[in-house]
Amino acid sequence: MPVTSADKRAAFRKLHESGCFIIPNPYDVGSARALQQLGFKALASTSAGFAWTIAKADNRVTVDDVCNHLTAICAAVDIPVNADFEDGFAHEPDKVGTNVARAVKTGVAGLSIEDFTGDAAKPLFDRALAVDRIKAAREAIDADKSGVLLTGRCEAFLRGQKDLNLVIDRLSAYAEAGADCLYAPGISTKEEISAVVKAVHPKPVNLLIGAPGLSLGEVAELGVRRISVGGSLARMAWAGFMKAAKEMAEKGTFSELANGYPGGELNKMFR
Repeated sequence: MPVTSADKRAAFRKLHESGCFIIPNPYDVGSARALQQLGFKALASTSAGFAWTIAKADNRVTVDDVCNHLTAICAAVDIPVNADFEDGFAHEPDKVGTNVARAVKTGVAGLSIEDFTGDAAKPLFDRALAVDRIKAAREAIDADKSGVLLTGRCEAFLRGQKDLNLVIDRLSAYAEAGADCLYAPGISTKEEISAVVKAVHPKPVNLLIGAPGLSLGEVAELGVRRISVGGSLARMAWAGFMKAAKEMAEKGTFSELANGYPGGELNKMFR
């Protein structure tokens, strides 16, 4: 029987009940299918990774771009997909709600809303407005009883405001406003991670890992529920592409092409 959106959403919620799982970030349909075949139980979109596939910078895609992308990814795999839905593609809570309702219709099992304004001079929405935006997302999700899991995301550490008390205060407020899962990209030490997990318990926490460091086992011991990697897999793919392309452009040689993944294996995977 075909796997329905309802099936995926139920499975996604189940994953958040215990243990710790990796939720890797594909950047297109092919990478999503590959990750499913490797045995991952859920996937998460990446705003940056997707943006680069359509020759745009991160935070420069439109809600149309993203919803089309999410629809394609969700249709391509039989496992849950969580959407990096950035700032909801709006500032006002009611418009965030409208866009979230649209995202729900793509088939996603979850989505995140962040508090980054897009303005480097004032990177975070005022606390009250940020909370209202989470409430609006919650209402939009609940309107049709979709069961989509909402993640509240505090961008402080990524935007130069490394104030753990601020992060914990906001995540706690987002949890109270209806977020099912909490996320503070940029926290990295065991002390920071443990403090966030303890503050929002029993709600699950997502941890971003974009470089070598803590292992899945170590993160699980800290009480984190899921690990995402953001645009890291996309950057790895671009690393190989750019290295080979630069060699051809600058030297007229082709040695890097020897490091490509076997075409036969790729054909077998997508057969």
